[in-house]
Amino acid sequence: MSLHIGPYALAGRALLAPMAGVTDRPFRQLCRQFGAALAPAEMLSADQRLWSTDKSRRRMDHSGEPEPTVVQLVGRDPRQLAEAARVNVDLGARIIDINMGCPAKKVCNHYCGSALLADEPLVARILTAVVHAVPVPVTLKIRTGTEPMQRNAPRVAAIARQCGVAALTIHGRTRSDMFRGAAEHATLRHSRAQVNLPMIANGDIDSASRARAVLDFTGAEGVMIGRAAQGAPWIFRDVNAYLAHGNFAAPLLRASKTEIILQHLESLYAFYGEYTGVRMARKHLGWYCRQNFDTSELRQTLMAAENSASQFEAARRGFTHWAGLEAA
Repeated sequence: MSLHIGPYALAGRALLAPMAGVTDRPFRQLCRQFGAALAPAEMLSADQRLWSTDKSRRRMDHSGEPEPTVVQLVGRDPRQLAEAARVNVDLGARIIDINMGCPAKKVCNHYCGSALLADEPLVARILTAVVHAVPVPVTLKIRTGTEPMQRNAPRVAAIARQCGVAALTIHGRTRSDMFRGAAEHATLRHSRAQVNLPMIANGDIDSASRARAVLDFTGAEGVMIGRAAQGAPWIFRDVNAYLAHGNFAAPLLRASKTEIILQHLESLYAFYGEYTGVRMARKHLGWYCRQNFDTSELRQTLMAAENSASQFEAARRGFTHWAGLEAA
Protein backbone atom coordinates (compact mmCIF):
# COMPACT_ATOMS: atom_id res chain seq x y z
CA MET A 1 0.00 0.00 0.00
CA SER A 2 1.37 3.43 -0.95
CA LEU A 3 0.58 6.81 0.55
CA HIS A 4 -0.75 9.57 -1.69
CA ILE A 5 -1.41 13.17 -0.66
CA GLY A 6 -3.10 15.04 -3.46
CA PRO A 7 -0.93 14.61 -6.57
CA TYR A 8 2.06 13.37 -4.57
CA ALA A 9 2.84 9.67 -4.41
CA LEU A 10 5.18 9.53 -1.43
CA ALA A 11 8.31 7.39 -1.59
CA GLY A 12 7.73 5.89 1.85
CA ARG A 13 5.08 5.50 4.53
CA ALA A 14 6.98 7.02 7.46
CA LEU A 15 6.72 10.80 7.96
CA LEU A 16 8.47 13.15 10.35
CA ALA A 17 6.18 14.85 12.86
CA PRO A 18 6.47 18.65 13.10
CA MET A 19 7.94 19.54 16.50
CA ALA A 20 8.51 23.10 17.68
CA GLY A 21 12.16 23.71 18.45
CA VAL A 22 13.20 20.42 16.83
CA THR A 23 12.21 20.06 13.20
CA ASP A 24 14.23 22.95 11.84
CA ARG A 25 15.60 22.86 8.30
CA PRO A 26 18.82 20.96 9.17
CA PHE A 27 16.88 18.23 10.98
CA ARG A 28 14.21 18.02 8.27
CA GLN A 29 16.86 17.60 5.60
CA LEU A 30 18.58 14.92 7.65
CA CYS A 31 15.36 12.96 8.16
CA ARG A 32 14.49 13.26 4.47
CA GLN A 33 17.95 11.91 3.68
CA PHE A 34 17.05 8.79 5.66
CA GLY A 35 13.71 8.31 3.97
CA ALA A 36 11.14 10.46 5.77
CA ALA A 37 8.44 10.70 3.12
CA LEU A 38 7.50 14.18 4.33
CA ALA A 39 9.10 16.51 6.83
CA PRO A 40 6.75 19.35 7.84
CA ALA A 41 8.32 22.50 9.19
CA GLU A 42 7.80 23.69 12.75
CA MET A 43 4.35 25.18 13.25
CA LEU A 44 4.05 28.77 12.07
CA SER A 45 1.54 31.23 13.48
CA ALA A 46 -1.08 32.34 10.99
CA ASP A 47 -0.68 35.89 12.37
CA GLN A 48 1.65 37.49 9.85
CA ARG A 49 2.50 40.26 12.31
CA LEU A 50 4.66 37.66 14.10
CA TRP A 51 6.66 36.68 11.03
CA SER A 52 9.32 39.37 11.37
CA THR A 53 11.23 37.57 14.14
CA ASP A 54 14.39 35.56 13.49
CA LYS A 55 12.59 32.45 14.74
CA SER A 56 9.75 32.81 12.24
CA ARG A 57 12.08 33.66 9.37
CA ARG A 58 14.07 30.50 10.03
CA ARG A 59 10.87 28.45 10.23
CA MET A 60 9.92 29.77 6.78
CA ASP A 61 13.30 28.92 5.25
CA HIS A 62 12.99 25.85 3.03
CA SER A 63 16.09 26.43 0.89
CA GLY A 64 17.50 23.21 -0.50
CA GLU A 65 14.71 20.97 0.82
CA PRO A 66 13.29 18.26 -1.45
CA GLU A 67 9.71 18.69 -2.56
CA PRO A 68 7.00 18.54 -1.54
CA THR A 69 7.70 21.05 1.22
CA VAL A 70 5.09 21.21 3.99
CA VAL A 71 4.21 24.29 6.04
CA GLN A 72 2.15 23.77 9.18
CA LEU A 73 -0.01 26.68 10.29
CA VAL A 74 -1.54 27.27 13.71
CA GLY A 75 -4.35 29.73 14.46
CA ARG A 76 -8.08 30.02 14.97
CA ASP A 77 -9.28 32.68 12.53
CA PRO A 78 -10.38 31.15 9.20
CA ARG A 79 -9.58 34.23 7.12
CA GLN A 80 -6.21 34.70 8.77
CA LEU A 81 -5.30 31.05 8.22
CA ALA A 82 -6.44 31.20 4.59
CA GLU A 83 -4.33 34.28 3.90
CA ALA A 84 -1.30 32.78 5.64
CA ALA A 85 -1.73 29.66 3.52
CA ARG A 86 -1.84 31.72 0.32
CA VAL A 87 1.34 33.59 1.24
CA ASN A 88 3.22 30.39 2.04
CA VAL A 89 2.13 28.74 -1.19
CA ASP A 90 3.42 31.81 -3.04
CA LEU A 91 6.71 31.28 -1.19
CA GLY A 92 6.91 27.69 -2.37
CA ALA A 93 4.92 25.50 0.02
CA ARG A 94 3.51 22.46 -1.76
CA ILE A 95 1.33 21.19 1.10
CA ILE A 96 -0.37 23.20 3.84
CA ASP A 97 -0.95 21.39 7.15
CA ILE A 98 -3.35 22.77 9.77
CA ASN A 99 -2.37 22.20 13.40
CA MET A 100 -5.28 21.09 15.57
CA GLY A 101 -3.16 18.75 17.63
CA CYS A 102 -0.76 20.81 19.74
CA PRO A 103 -1.67 20.42 23.45
CA ALA A 104 0.69 23.11 24.78
CA LYS A 105 -1.00 25.58 27.13
CA LYS A 106 0.48 28.62 25.40
CA VAL A 107 -1.21 27.44 22.19
CA CYS A 108 -4.48 26.16 23.63
CA ASN A 109 -4.90 29.25 25.82
CA HIS A 110 -5.31 31.19 22.56
CA TYR A 111 -7.92 28.64 21.50
CA CYS A 112 -5.61 27.18 18.88
CA GLY A 113 -4.12 23.73 18.36
CA SER A 114 -6.05 20.88 19.97
CA ALA A 115 -8.36 23.34 21.74
CA LEU A 116 -10.14 23.77 18.41
CA LEU A 117 -11.46 20.20 18.60
CA ALA A 118 -14.06 21.44 21.09
CA ASP A 119 -15.69 23.57 18.37
CA GLU A 120 -16.53 21.39 15.37
CA PRO A 121 -18.34 24.15 13.43
CA LEU A 122 -15.20 26.30 13.70
CA VAL A 123 -13.10 23.35 12.54
CA ALA A 124 -15.30 23.17 9.44
CA ARG A 125 -15.04 26.91 8.76
CA ILE A 126 -11.25 26.85 9.08
CA LEU A 127 -10.79 23.85 6.81
CA THR A 128 -13.21 25.17 4.20
CA ALA A 129 -11.49 28.56 4.13
CA VAL A 130 -7.99 27.15 3.73
CA VAL A 131 -8.91 24.48 1.18
CA HIS A 132 -10.65 27.09 -0.98
CA ALA A 133 -7.77 29.55 -0.61
CA VAL A 134 -4.93 27.50 -2.07
CA PRO A 135 -4.36 25.23 -5.09
CA VAL A 136 -2.24 22.73 -3.13
CA PRO A 137 -3.29 19.85 -0.86
CA VAL A 138 -4.39 20.80 2.65
CA THR A 139 -3.80 18.26 5.42
CA LEU A 140 -4.87 18.24 9.05
CA LYS A 141 -3.22 17.00 12.25
CA ILE A 142 -5.42 16.38 15.29
CA ARG A 143 -5.62 14.49 18.57
CA THR A 144 -8.36 12.05 19.41
CA GLY A 145 -10.30 14.75 21.24
CA THR A 146 -10.05 17.27 24.04
CA GLU A 147 -10.27 14.68 26.84
CA PRO A 148 -10.83 10.93 27.17
CA MET A 149 -14.60 11.32 27.56
CA GLN A 150 -14.75 13.59 24.51
CA ARG A 151 -12.98 11.65 21.76
CA ASN A 152 -14.53 13.17 18.65
CA ALA A 153 -11.83 12.33 16.10
CA PRO A 154 -14.24 10.27 13.94
CA ARG A 155 -16.56 13.28 13.60
CA VAL A 156 -13.65 15.61 12.86
CA ALA A 157 -12.41 13.13 10.26
CA ALA A 158 -15.81 13.25 8.57
CA ILE A 159 -15.71 17.06 8.61
CA ALA A 160 -12.23 17.02 7.11
CA ARG A 161 -13.36 14.72 4.32
CA GLN A 162 -16.37 16.91 3.53
CA CYS A 163 -14.18 20.04 3.45
CA GLY A 164 -11.74 18.57 0.95
CA VAL A 165 -8.78 17.83 3.24
CA ALA A 166 -6.28 15.58 1.45
CA ALA A 167 -5.01 13.57 4.45
CA LEU A 168 -5.50 13.38 8.20
CA THR A 169 -2.97 12.60 10.93
CA ILE A 170 -4.32 11.48 14.31
CA HIS A 171 -2.17 11.43 17.44
CA GLY A 172 -3.46 8.75 19.78
CA ARG A 173 -3.89 10.97 22.83
CA THR A 174 -6.33 13.69 23.82
CA ARG A 175 -5.47 17.27 24.56
CA SER A 176 -5.68 16.69 28.31
CA ASP A 177 -3.39 13.64 28.05
CA MET A 178 -0.53 15.82 26.79
CA PHE A 179 2.17 13.14 26.34
CA ARG A 180 1.26 11.09 29.40
CA GLY A 181 0.36 7.43 29.26
CA ALA A 182 0.37 5.22 26.21
CA ALA A 183 -1.07 6.34 22.91
CA GLU A 184 -4.22 4.50 21.82
CA HIS A 185 -4.95 3.93 18.17
CA ALA A 186 -8.44 2.43 18.47
CA THR A 187 -9.92 5.88 17.80
CA LEU A 188 -7.98 6.13 14.55
CA ARG A 189 -9.12 2.64 13.59
CA HIS A 190 -12.72 3.70 14.18
CA SER A 191 -12.19 6.89 12.17
CA ARG A 192 -10.59 4.97 9.31
CA ALA A 193 -13.47 2.52 9.16
CA GLN A 194 -16.00 5.35 8.89
CA VAL A 195 -14.23 7.84 6.62
CA ASN A 196 -12.59 7.29 3.24
CA LEU A 197 -9.62 9.62 3.66
CA PRO A 198 -5.87 8.89 3.73
CA MET A 199 -4.92 8.65 7.40
CA ILE A 200 -1.60 8.72 9.22
CA ALA A 201 -1.08 7.28 12.70
CA ASN A 202 0.98 9.21 15.23
CA GLY A 203 1.97 8.55 18.84
CA ASP A 204 4.48 6.13 20.41
CA ILE A 205 5.67 4.74 17.09
CA ASP A 206 9.27 4.06 18.02
CA SER A 207 10.36 1.08 15.93
CA ALA A 208 9.79 -0.67 12.63
CA SER A 209 7.83 -3.47 14.26
CA ARG A 210 5.65 -0.99 16.15
CA ALA A 211 4.93 0.88 12.92
CA ARG A 212 3.86 -2.37 11.24
CA ALA A 213 1.61 -3.30 14.16
CA VAL A 214 -0.08 0.11 14.22
CA LEU A 215 -0.71 0.09 10.47
CA ASP A 216 -2.14 -3.41 10.62
CA PHE A 217 -4.40 -2.50 13.53
CA THR A 218 -5.68 0.84 12.24
CA GLY A 219 -5.70 0.43 8.47
CA ALA A 220 -3.88 3.76 8.19
CA GLU A 221 -1.78 4.45 5.10
CA GLY A 222 1.21 5.89 6.95
CA VAL A 223 2.85 6.57 10.28
CA MET A 224 4.22 9.82 11.67
CA ILE A 225 7.26 9.64 13.92
CA GLY A 226 8.21 12.38 16.37
CA ARG A 227 10.15 11.83 19.57
CA ALA A 228 11.62 8.51 18.42
CA ALA A 229 13.49 10.39 15.67
CA GLN A 230 15.25 12.62 18.19
CA GLY A 231 18.78 11.29 18.29
CA ALA A 232 17.94 8.62 15.71
CA PRO A 233 17.00 10.23 12.37
CA TRP A 234 17.83 6.93 10.66
CA ILE A 235 14.64 5.42 12.09
CA PHE A 236 12.87 6.32 8.83
CA ARG A 237 15.25 4.09 6.90
CA ASP A 238 14.50 1.22 9.26
CA VAL A 239 10.72 1.68 9.25
CA ASN A 240 10.40 2.08 5.48
CA ALA A 241 12.55 -0.99 4.83
CA TYR A 242 10.43 -3.14 7.13
CA LEU A 243 7.12 -1.85 5.82
CA ALA A 244 8.17 -2.32 2.20
CA HIS A 245 9.90 -5.69 2.38
CA GLY A 246 9.18 -7.23 5.78
CA ASN A 247 12.88 -7.35 6.58
CA PHE A 248 14.85 -5.34 9.10
CA ALA A 249 17.52 -3.09 7.60
CA ALA A 250 21.10 -3.85 8.53
CA PRO A 251 22.04 -1.78 11.61
CA LEU A 252 24.11 1.30 10.92
CA LEU A 253 27.70 1.03 12.06
CA ARG A 254 28.76 3.35 14.84
CA ALA A 255 31.27 4.96 12.48
CA SER A 256 28.41 5.85 10.13
CA LYS A 257 26.36 7.29 12.99
CA THR A 258 29.36 9.34 14.11
CA GLU A 259 29.71 10.82 10.63
CA ILE A 260 26.00 11.66 10.56
CA ILE A 261 26.15 13.36 13.96
CA LEU A 262 29.13 15.50 12.98
CA GLN A 263 27.49 16.51 9.70
CA HIS A 264 24.37 17.45 11.63
CA LEU A 265 26.42 19.69 13.92
CA GLU A 266 28.01 21.46 10.98
CA SER A 267 24.62 22.10 9.41
CA LEU A 268 23.28 23.55 12.68
CA TYR A 269 26.22 25.93 13.01
CA ALA A 270 25.79 27.05 9.39
CA PHE A 271 22.03 27.55 9.72
CA TYR A 272 21.88 29.33 13.08
CA GLY A 273 25.28 30.95 13.37
CA GLU A 274 27.76 30.57 16.22
CA TYR A 275 25.78 31.54 19.31
CA THR A 276 22.40 29.96 18.56
CA GLY A 277 23.94 27.05 16.68
CA VAL A 278 25.85 25.85 19.74
CA ARG A 279 22.74 26.03 21.88
CA MET A 280 20.51 24.28 19.37
CA ALA A 281 23.17 21.60 18.99
CA ARG A 282 23.08 20.86 22.72
CA LYS A 283 19.58 19.38 22.63
CA HIS A 284 20.40 17.18 19.63
CA LEU A 285 23.67 16.04 21.19
CA GLY A 286 21.79 15.17 24.35
CA TRP A 287 19.43 13.00 22.33
CA TYR A 288 22.28 11.35 20.44
CA CYS A 289 23.92 10.50 23.75
CA ARG A 290 20.70 9.17 25.25
CA GLN A 291 19.76 7.07 22.21
CA ASN A 292 23.15 5.52 21.62
CA PHE A 293 25.08 5.27 24.83
CA ASP A 294 25.03 6.46 28.40
CA THR A 295 28.10 8.50 29.18
CA SER A 296 27.36 11.40 31.46
CA GLU A 297 30.92 12.69 31.23
CA LEU A 298 30.76 13.27 27.47
CA ARG A 299 27.27 14.73 27.70
CA GLN A 300 28.37 17.21 30.35
CA THR A 301 31.30 18.28 28.20
CA LEU A 302 29.06 18.80 25.16
CA MET A 303 26.50 20.79 27.14
CA ALA A 304 29.18 23.00 28.72
CA ALA A 305 30.89 23.96 25.44
CA GLU A 306 30.50 27.67 24.76
CA ASN A 307 31.63 27.75 21.14
CA SER A 308 31.21 25.58 18.07
CA ALA A 309 34.89 24.66 17.78
CA SER A 310 35.14 23.16 21.26
CA GLN A 311 31.72 21.52 21.04
CA PHE A 312 32.46 19.96 17.67
CA GLU A 313 35.88 18.71 18.75
CA ALA A 314 34.46 17.18 21.92
CA ALA A 315 31.79 15.44 19.86
CA ARG A 316 34.33 14.26 17.31
CA ARG A 317 36.57 12.75 19.97
CA GLY A 318 33.75 11.25 22.02
CA PHE A 319 31.78 9.67 19.22
CA THR A 320 34.89 8.51 17.36
CA HIS A 321 36.02 6.73 20.52
CA TRP A 322 32.55 5.19 20.84
CA ALA A 323 32.74 4.01 17.21
CA GLY A 324 36.16 2.52 17.82
CA LEU A 325 34.81 0.35 20.62
CA GLU A 326 32.57 -1.43 18.11
CA ALA A 327 35.54 -2.39 15.95
CA ALA A 328 37.67 -3.50 18.90
